[in-house]
Amino acid sequence: MDYDWSAADLAFRDEVREFLAAKLTPELRRAGRLATSVYPDHEASMAWQQILHERGWAAPAWPVQYGGCDWSLTQHYIFTRESTLAGAPALSPMGIKMVAHAIIAYGTPEQKEFYLPRILTGEVFFCQGYSEPEAGSDLASLTMAAVEDGDDLVCTGSKIWTTHATEANWIFCLVRTSRTGKKQQGITFLLIDMRTPGIEIRPLVMTSGEQVQNQVFFDNVRVPKSNVLGKIDEGWTVAKYLLVHERGGAMAPYLQAMAQEIAVDAAEQTGPDGNSLIDDPAFAAKLAEARIRTEVLEILEYRTISAMSRGENPGPASSMLKILATELSQKLTELALTAAGPRGRVYQPHATAPGGPIAEFTPPADDYRSGEQWQAVAPLRYFNDRAGSIYAGSNEIQRNILAKAALGL
Repeated sequence: MDYDWSAADLAFRDEVREFLAAKLTPELRRAGRLATSVYPDHEASMAWQQILHERGWAAPAWPVQYGGCDWSLTQHYIFTRESTLAGAPALSPMGIKMVAHAIIAYGTPEQKEFYLPRILTGEVFFCQGYSEPEAGSDLASLTMAAVEDGDDLVCTGSKIWTTHATEANWIFCLVRTSRTGKKQQGITFLLIDMRTPGIEIRPLVMTSGEQVQNQVFFDNVRVPKSNVLGKIDEGWTVAKYLLVHERGGAMAPYLQAMAQEIAVDAAEQTGPDGNSLIDDPAFAAKLAEARIRTEVLEILEYRTISAMSRGENPGPASSMLKILATELSQKLTELALTAAGPRGRVYQPHATAPGGPIAEFTPPADDYRSGEQWQAVAPLRYFNDRAGSIYAGSNEIQRNILAKAALGL
């Protein structure tokens, strides 16, 4: 297997670098650099999406006829890698990277015509309604009911951990339309306008102080059956298809950039003895191990790309990559918090670019900041990253998948 880029790949890389250098403003780079989680500042993210849309690069993984790019898998990887290394803010994944693929695969012509162009422009902004208070990793246990009433489904229940529900004007939900058979049966995939009467949003304050997650309540919310994606009672199939896209993507470039930042920051921090943290053998060994693991992760991502480019099914690779990437990210945020030292214990979210409002916090009148901006970011990233091994299917569930699919247990 040859992991070197071809001449065409290198030319494409240079094209992407030129575009990023020209279009990434200091404000957008700041939003990417100071993001406290996988969800950047909402306004910056939408501004960057508009710039990408004008170039035709907002949704490169979509089929060309819907606005995607005729790129190879290698080009997709190069674009993601270069965007990450340049500090571009991430795009919200719920619309472009998740539900859009389900709409393309299972939507009616009318649904595709309405949603896809509006997702590209940002006119339609989706959030995800999967988890419930009693249905998280065991998602098939969901109970939010949708009862048929003429041409409508009447929805009652709640969803939790709904990212950017306050910004979204649409939500894609899994709802219970039948209770016969297995619990995976009788689930329907439904697209709901968030402006429909009967919907209430209650923000949740995370350990980082950010209000990015929410609980959404539905009280006899009427949704046209024409908003069903796929067929009634067969939404589990749509959900499984979407999860493949949720767990995919290139994480190694992001983690490599994070590790490099930690190395630079640790070298600049000196203790009373005049030595920098990077000179501490214990810390240096932990960072070196993490950096080696980012290289291993990148090779595994390359192998997955290679298999898919040959038309092969990568099998349980998405589960393995999800485990490695999220646990490595958690390790790196721990090292960043160590590197930040005492100033990293100061709560100063005003010096960061959080993904949502900060609860019960009044910034200093003079906008004072203790230490460097990266030291303010470190604790918020640390707290946010604790959820990485839980969302998109907990790592325990992913290990069960690997045990069955790879080890035959």
